[in-house]
Amino acid sequence: MPVQGTGALMRTLIVGGGGFIGLNIAHALLRAGREAVLFDRAVPQEALAELRAIGPPCTFIAGDVRDAAQVAAAFKGGIESVVYGAAVTADAVRDAADPEMIIDINLTGLVRVLRAARDAGVRRVINLSSGSALGAAAFPAGGGLLDENLLPDPQALYGITKFASERVAARLAELWQLDVRSVRLSAAFGPWERLTGMRSTMSPQFQLALLARAGATAVLERPCMRDWIYAPDIAQAALLLIEAPAPAHALYNFSTGVTYAALEWGHALAAAMPGSGFGCRLAHAGESGNVNLHGPADRASMATARAGNDLGFTARWGLQASATHYAHWMRSHPWCFAAHQDGSAT
Repeated sequence: MPVQGTGALMRTLIVGGGGFIGLNIAHALLRAGREAVLFDRAVPQEALAELRAIGPPCTFIAGDVRDAAQVAAAFKGGIESVVYGAAVTADAVRDAADPEMIIDINLTGLVRVLRAARDAGVRRVINLSSGSALGAAAFPAGGGLLDENLLPDPQALYGITKFASERVAARLAELWQLDVRSVRLSAAFGPWERLTGMRSTMSPQFQLALLARAGATAVLERPCMRDWIYAPDIAQAALLLIEAPAPAHALYNFSTGVTYAALEWGHALAAAMPGSGFGCRLAHAGESGNVNLHGPADRASMATARAGNDLGFTARWGLQASATHYAHWMRSHPWCFAAHQDGSAT
Protein backbone atom coordinates (compact mmCIF):
# COMPACT_ATOMS: atom_id res chain seq x y z
CA MET A 1 0.00 0.00 0.00
CA PRO A 2 1.20 3.58 -0.57
CA VAL A 3 2.71 5.54 2.29
CA GLN A 4 1.79 9.14 2.99
CA GLY A 5 4.13 11.76 4.36
CA THR A 6 6.96 12.70 2.02
CA GLY A 7 7.85 15.98 3.73
CA ALA A 8 10.58 16.61 6.29
CA LEU A 9 8.18 15.92 9.15
CA MET A 10 5.96 12.90 9.61
CA ARG A 11 2.37 13.93 10.33
CA THR A 12 0.31 12.03 12.89
CA LEU A 13 -3.42 12.58 13.16
CA ILE A 14 -4.71 12.20 16.72
CA VAL A 15 -8.46 11.61 16.66
CA GLY A 16 -9.75 12.75 20.03
CA GLY A 17 -6.65 14.93 20.25
CA GLY A 18 -8.26 17.28 22.76
CA GLY A 19 -8.53 14.56 25.40
CA PHE A 20 -5.89 14.13 28.05
CA ILE A 21 -4.29 11.05 26.49
CA GLY A 22 -4.36 12.70 23.06
CA LEU A 23 -2.65 15.83 24.34
CA ASN A 24 0.07 13.79 26.02
CA ILE A 25 0.67 11.87 22.80
CA ALA A 26 0.83 15.13 20.86
CA HIS A 27 3.43 16.42 23.32
CA ALA A 28 5.59 13.30 22.83
CA LEU A 29 5.29 13.50 19.04
CA LEU A 30 6.29 17.16 18.92
CA ARG A 31 9.22 16.60 21.27
CA ALA A 32 10.36 13.86 18.89
CA GLY A 33 10.29 16.29 15.96
CA ARG A 34 7.06 15.01 14.46
CA GLU A 35 4.05 17.03 13.34
CA ALA A 36 0.79 16.58 15.26
CA VAL A 37 -2.71 17.14 13.89
CA LEU A 38 -5.40 17.21 16.57
CA PHE A 39 -8.93 16.31 15.47
CA ASP A 40 -11.64 16.90 18.06
CA ARG A 41 -14.70 18.98 18.79
CA ALA A 42 -12.57 21.31 20.93
CA VAL A 43 -9.04 21.72 22.22
CA PRO A 44 -8.17 24.11 25.05
CA GLN A 45 -6.35 27.19 23.77
CA GLU A 46 -3.92 26.93 26.69
CA ALA A 47 -2.94 23.42 25.61
CA LEU A 48 -2.54 24.43 21.96
CA ALA A 49 -0.29 27.34 22.90
CA GLU A 50 1.90 25.08 25.03
CA LEU A 51 2.18 22.44 22.33
CA ARG A 52 2.92 24.92 19.57
CA ALA A 53 5.74 26.41 21.61
CA ILE A 54 7.64 23.12 21.31
CA GLY A 55 8.53 23.80 17.70
CA PRO A 56 7.16 21.40 15.06
CA PRO A 57 3.75 22.25 13.59
CA CYS A 58 0.72 21.42 15.73
CA THR A 59 -2.60 21.83 13.93
CA PHE A 60 -6.11 21.70 15.34
CA ILE A 61 -8.99 20.57 13.12
CA ALA A 62 -12.45 21.00 14.63
CA GLY A 63 -14.64 18.01 13.86
CA ASP A 64 -16.73 15.15 15.13
CA VAL A 65 -16.01 11.44 14.56
CA ARG A 66 -19.72 10.93 13.95
CA ASP A 67 -19.43 12.94 10.72
CA ALA A 68 -17.78 10.90 7.95
CA ALA A 69 -17.14 13.95 5.75
CA GLN A 70 -15.35 15.78 8.57
CA VAL A 71 -13.28 12.69 9.30
CA ALA A 72 -12.24 12.30 5.66
CA ALA A 73 -11.33 16.00 5.42
CA ALA A 74 -8.90 15.63 8.34
CA PHE A 75 -6.67 13.44 6.16
CA LYS A 76 -6.09 16.10 3.51
CA GLY A 77 -2.49 17.24 3.19
CA GLY A 78 -1.02 13.84 3.92
CA ILE A 79 -1.15 11.79 7.12
CA GLU A 80 1.54 9.20 7.89
CA SER A 81 0.01 7.64 11.02
CA VAL A 82 -3.18 7.88 13.06
CA VAL A 83 -4.00 7.46 16.74
CA TYR A 84 -7.68 6.82 17.50
CA GLY A 85 -8.39 8.07 21.01
CA ALA A 86 -11.93 9.42 20.73
CA ALA A 87 -14.02 7.86 23.48
CA VAL A 88 -16.81 8.31 25.98
CA THR A 89 -15.65 6.74 29.25
CA ALA A 90 -19.12 6.04 30.54
CA ASP A 91 -20.47 4.85 33.86
CA ALA A 92 -23.74 2.94 34.40
CA VAL A 93 -25.80 6.14 34.47
CA ARG A 94 -24.52 7.20 31.05
CA ASP A 95 -24.84 3.66 29.69
CA ALA A 96 -28.54 3.81 30.45
CA ALA A 97 -29.05 7.40 29.29
CA ASP A 98 -27.11 7.58 26.02
CA PRO A 99 -25.96 4.20 24.64
CA GLU A 100 -26.17 5.44 21.05
CA MET A 101 -23.52 8.14 21.57
CA ILE A 102 -21.19 5.77 23.42
CA ILE A 103 -21.32 3.18 20.64
CA ASP A 104 -21.11 5.76 17.85
CA ILE A 105 -17.99 7.48 19.23
CA ASN A 106 -16.20 4.49 20.74
CA LEU A 107 -16.81 2.04 17.92
CA THR A 108 -18.48 3.36 14.77
CA GLY A 109 -16.24 6.43 14.80
CA LEU A 110 -13.24 4.10 14.59
CA VAL A 111 -14.70 2.47 11.47
CA ARG A 112 -15.04 5.89 9.82
CA VAL A 113 -11.43 6.67 10.64
CA LEU A 114 -10.17 3.30 9.39
CA ARG A 115 -11.98 3.80 6.09
CA ALA A 116 -10.51 7.27 5.69
CA ALA A 117 -7.05 5.96 6.63
CA ARG A 118 -7.32 3.23 4.01
CA ASP A 119 -8.38 5.70 1.34
CA ALA A 120 -5.54 8.07 2.28
CA GLY A 121 -2.84 5.39 2.25
CA VAL A 122 -1.90 5.83 5.91
CA ARG A 123 1.06 3.73 7.08
CA ARG A 124 -0.26 2.74 10.53
CA VAL A 125 -3.31 3.25 12.75
CA ILE A 126 -3.17 2.83 16.53
CA ASN A 127 -6.47 2.14 18.27
CA LEU A 128 -6.42 3.12 21.95
CA SER A 129 -8.35 0.43 23.79
CA SER A 130 -8.44 -0.12 27.54
CA GLY A 131 -7.93 -2.66 30.28
CA SER A 132 -11.65 -2.15 30.84
CA ALA A 133 -12.17 -4.32 27.76
CA LEU A 134 -11.31 -7.31 29.96
CA GLY A 135 -14.32 -6.77 32.20
CA ALA A 136 -14.86 -9.65 34.62
CA ALA A 137 -11.79 -11.43 33.23
CA ALA A 138 -9.62 -8.80 34.92
CA PHE A 139 -10.43 -10.33 38.33
CA PRO A 140 -9.11 -13.90 38.03
CA ALA A 141 -9.78 -16.10 41.05
CA GLY A 142 -6.23 -17.40 41.16
CA GLY A 143 -4.57 -14.04 40.54
CA GLY A 144 -1.78 -13.63 38.01
CA LEU A 145 -0.99 -11.15 35.26
CA LEU A 146 -3.48 -10.14 32.60
CA ASP A 147 -1.77 -10.84 29.29
CA GLU A 148 -2.94 -10.05 25.78
CA ASN A 149 -4.18 -13.61 25.18
CA LEU A 150 -6.75 -13.48 27.97
CA LEU A 151 -10.34 -13.75 26.73
CA PRO A 152 -12.25 -10.59 27.74
CA ASP A 153 -15.64 -10.61 29.42
CA PRO A 154 -16.84 -6.97 29.52
CA GLN A 155 -20.26 -5.94 30.86
CA ALA A 156 -20.30 -2.12 30.75
CA LEU A 157 -20.64 -0.33 27.43
CA TYR A 158 -17.21 1.28 27.67
CA GLY A 159 -15.52 -2.11 28.02
CA ILE A 160 -17.83 -3.74 25.47
CA THR A 161 -17.11 -1.08 22.85
CA LYS A 162 -13.38 -1.19 23.55
CA PHE A 163 -13.22 -4.96 23.10
CA ALA A 164 -15.37 -4.66 20.00
CA SER A 165 -13.05 -1.96 18.65
CA GLU A 166 -10.12 -4.37 18.89
CA ARG A 167 -11.95 -7.08 16.96
CA VAL A 168 -13.39 -4.69 14.36
CA ALA A 169 -9.96 -3.13 13.85
CA ALA A 170 -8.36 -6.55 13.37
CA ARG A 171 -11.04 -7.65 10.90
CA LEU A 172 -10.89 -4.52 8.76
CA ALA A 173 -7.10 -4.50 8.87
CA GLU A 174 -7.19 -7.96 7.32
CA LEU A 175 -9.83 -7.14 4.71
CA TRP A 176 -8.41 -3.75 3.75
CA GLN A 177 -4.70 -4.59 4.03
CA LEU A 178 -4.33 -1.85 6.64
CA ASP A 179 -1.73 -1.81 9.43
CA VAL A 180 -3.78 -1.39 12.62
CA ARG A 181 -2.51 -2.00 16.17
CA SER A 182 -4.68 -1.92 19.29
CA VAL A 183 -3.34 -1.10 22.74
CA ARG A 184 -5.02 -1.75 26.09
CA LEU A 185 -4.21 1.06 28.49
CA SER A 186 -3.93 0.37 32.18
CA ALA A 187 -5.46 2.75 34.74
CA ALA A 188 -4.35 6.12 33.39
CA PHE A 189 -3.97 9.52 35.05
CA GLY A 190 -1.88 12.62 34.66
CA PRO A 191 -1.39 15.91 32.84
CA TRP A 192 -4.30 17.46 30.97
CA GLU A 193 -6.93 15.27 32.61
CA ARG A 194 -9.88 17.57 33.21
CA LEU A 195 -13.65 17.80 33.25
CA THR A 196 -14.81 17.67 29.63
CA GLY A 197 -18.23 16.10 30.03
CA MET A 198 -17.10 12.99 28.13
CA ARG A 199 -15.45 11.20 31.05
CA SER A 200 -17.80 9.82 33.70
CA THR A 201 -14.97 8.01 35.49
CA MET A 202 -12.33 10.55 36.43
CA SER A 203 -9.20 8.94 37.83
CA PRO A 204 -8.82 8.79 41.62
CA GLN A 205 -5.64 10.84 41.20
CA PHE A 206 -7.54 13.66 39.50
CA GLN A 207 -10.11 13.58 42.30
CA LEU A 208 -7.28 13.71 44.85
CA ALA A 209 -5.86 16.73 43.02
CA LEU A 210 -9.20 18.55 43.22
CA LEU A 211 -9.33 17.93 46.97
CA ALA A 212 -5.71 19.00 47.32
CA ARG A 213 -6.42 22.28 45.56
CA ALA A 214 -9.25 22.86 48.02
CA GLY A 215 -7.01 22.06 51.01
CA ALA A 216 -9.39 19.25 51.96
CA THR A 217 -8.85 15.72 53.19
CA ALA A 218 -9.31 12.82 50.78
CA VAL A 219 -11.09 9.81 52.27
CA LEU A 220 -10.76 6.48 50.47
CA GLU A 221 -12.87 3.44 51.29
CA ARG A 222 -9.97 1.12 50.46
CA PRO A 223 -6.32 1.59 49.41
CA CYS A 224 -7.22 0.82 45.75
CA MET A 225 -4.33 -1.17 44.33
CA ARG A 226 -3.75 -0.90 40.60
CA ASP A 227 -0.98 -0.83 38.01
CA TRP A 228 -1.50 2.90 37.49
CA ILE A 229 0.19 4.45 34.47
CA TYR A 230 1.12 8.11 34.14
CA ALA A 231 -0.07 9.63 30.87
CA PRO A 232 3.43 10.66 29.66
CA ASP A 233 4.39 6.97 29.79
CA ILE A 234 1.42 6.10 27.57
CA ALA A 235 2.56 8.78 25.16
CA GLN A 236 6.09 7.41 25.04
CA ALA A 237 4.78 3.89 24.40
CA ALA A 238 2.52 5.19 21.62
CA LEU A 239 5.47 6.96 20.00
CA LEU A 240 7.50 3.73 20.07
CA LEU A 241 4.61 1.86 18.44
CA ILE A 242 4.21 4.53 15.77
CA GLU A 243 7.91 4.34 14.92
CA ALA A 244 8.39 0.56 15.16
CA PRO A 245 9.16 -0.80 11.66
CA ALA A 246 7.23 -4.06 11.96
CA PRO A 247 5.73 -4.84 15.38
CA ALA A 248 5.18 -8.54 15.92
CA HIS A 249 1.69 -8.26 17.38
CA ALA A 250 -1.63 -6.55 16.68
CA LEU A 251 -2.44 -6.05 20.38
CA TYR A 252 -0.32 -4.64 23.20
CA ASN A 253 -0.81 -3.82 26.87
CA PHE A 254 0.52 -0.43 27.95
CA SER A 255 1.13 -0.67 31.67
CA THR A 256 3.91 -0.10 34.19
CA GLY A 257 4.17 -3.60 35.60
CA VAL A 258 4.20 -2.03 39.06
CA THR A 259 1.22 -2.03 41.43
CA TYR A 260 0.68 0.52 44.18
CA ALA A 261 -2.22 2.02 46.12
CA ALA A 262 -4.03 5.22 45.21
CA LEU A 263 -3.91 5.90 48.95
CA GLU A 264 -0.11 5.74 48.87
CA TRP A 265 -0.03 8.06 45.86
CA GLY A 266 -2.24 10.49 47.77
CA HIS A 267 0.29 10.51 50.62
CA ALA A 268 3.06 11.28 48.11
CA LEU A 269 0.99 14.12 46.62
CA ALA A 270 0.44 15.57 50.09
CA ALA A 271 4.18 15.42 50.77
CA ALA A 272 4.81 17.29 47.52
CA MET A 273 2.38 20.05 48.59
CA PRO A 274 3.52 21.09 52.08
CA GLY A 275 1.34 23.70 53.72
CA SER A 276 -1.62 23.01 51.40
CA GLY A 277 -3.78 21.50 54.13
CA PHE A 278 -4.33 18.43 51.99
CA GLY A 279 -4.36 14.99 53.56
CA CYS A 280 -5.28 11.49 52.45
CA ARG A 281 -6.54 8.65 54.63
CA LEU A 282 -8.74 5.58 54.74
CA ALA A 283 -12.36 5.89 55.81
CA HIS A 284 -13.22 5.01 59.38
CA ALA A 285 -15.74 2.29 60.12
CA GLY A 286 -19.16 3.39 58.85
CA GLU A 287 -17.70 6.45 57.07
CA SER A 288 -18.21 7.06 53.36
CA GLY A 289 -15.33 8.07 51.12
CA ASN A 290 -15.19 11.20 48.99
CA VAL A 291 -13.13 9.65 46.16
CA ASN A 292 -14.91 7.44 43.64
CA LEU A 293 -12.82 4.30 43.11
CA HIS A 294 -15.12 3.03 40.35
CA GLY A 295 -15.86 -0.38 41.80
CA PRO A 296 -15.53 -2.48 44.94
CA ALA A 297 -12.53 -4.61 43.92
CA ASP A 298 -8.99 -4.21 42.60
CA ARG A 299 -8.27 -5.39 39.07
CA ALA A 300 -5.23 -7.62 38.53
CA SER A 301 -2.13 -6.11 36.90
CA MET A 302 -1.57 -6.19 33.16
CA ALA A 303 1.41 -8.02 31.66
CA THR A 304 4.12 -5.82 30.14
CA ALA A 305 6.48 -8.31 28.49
CA ARG A 306 5.09 -7.97 24.96
CA ALA A 307 5.46 -4.18 24.80
CA GLY A 308 8.86 -4.43 26.48
CA ASN A 309 10.20 -7.09 24.13
CA ASP A 310 8.71 -5.79 20.88
CA LEU A 311 8.86 -2.03 21.40
CA GLY A 312 11.51 -1.57 24.08
CA PHE A 313 8.98 0.17 26.31
CA THR A 314 9.75 0.64 29.99
CA ALA A 315 7.65 2.96 32.12
CA ARG A 316 9.59 5.94 33.50
CA TRP A 317 7.14 7.41 35.98
CA GLY A 318 6.62 5.61 39.25
CA LEU A 319 4.61 6.55 42.31
CA GLN A 320 6.90 9.19 43.77
CA ALA A 321 8.02 10.75 40.50
CA SER A 322 4.49 11.04 39.13
CA ALA A 323 3.14 12.58 42.35
CA THR A 324 5.93 15.15 42.47
CA HIS A 325 5.53 16.01 38.80
CA TYR A 326 1.75 16.23 39.06
CA ALA A 327 1.98 18.58 42.05
CA HIS A 328 4.05 20.92 39.88
CA TRP A 329 1.61 20.46 36.99
CA MET A 330 -1.28 21.49 39.23
CA ARG A 331 0.45 24.74 40.12
CA SER A 332 1.33 25.62 36.53
CA HIS A 333 -1.96 24.51 34.92
CA PRO A 334 -4.80 25.70 37.17
CA TRP A 335 -7.20 25.85 34.23
CA CYS A 336 -7.17 22.04 34.03
CA PHE A 337 -8.99 21.90 37.35
CA ALA A 338 -11.76 24.37 36.57
CA ALA A 339 -15.33 23.05 36.64
CA HIS A 340 -16.06 23.47 32.94
CA GLN A 341 -16.68 21.32 29.89
CA ASP A 342 -14.83 21.99 26.64
CA GLY A 343 -16.39 19.32 24.45
CA SER A 344 -13.28 17.27 23.65
CA ALA A 345 -14.02 13.66 22.84
CA THR A 346 -11.97 11.93 25.52
